[in-house]
Amino acid sequence: MFVLLVLLFILLPIAEILVIIEVGRAIGAWWTVLVLIVDSLIGAWLLRRQGRSVWTRFQNTLAAGRMPHKEVVDGALVIAGGAFLLTPGFISDAFGLILLIPPTRAVARGIVFKLFTPASMARVAFVRVGRPEAQSETTQPPRHVDQPSPPQLPPPPE
Repeated sequence: MFVLLVLLFILLPIAEILVIIEVGRAIGAWWTVLVLIVDSLIGAWLLRRQGRSVWTRFQNTLAAGRMPHKEVVDGALVIAGGAFLLTPGFISDAFGLILLIPPTRAVARGIVFKLFTPASMARVAFVRVGRPEAQSETTQPPRHVDQPSPPQLPPPPE
């Protein structure tokens, strides 16, 4: 998880800056700024259009009495794609387009479903310390696998 955060918050912005500088060298600084502004405007329009489409499908699925699994994931992907497109940079724009265009969003949705299946989520399951049927003062409540154990306090002085 730490590696993913380092990639997301440190390496991606550095890569974005390098790409913007290289594009600026190739087509000029003002053209680069114009492309980034137009790209953000197109991203906002696409976000609005795809957001409405996903919202309509969500409402129709609920009205039909079905669980809107795909629609919820599509909504989250559209929001993430819009955030990527509104963020200045060409790399984030590529990710944003992947998440906003319906055919590629379907591929991303499949990846999300595979990542969050019950079998793959077993590593974040809750565990119970002690015997589940015997509740006593020494039995600890369920805790997350990655959650550290609570600190042990020394007994009070007598």
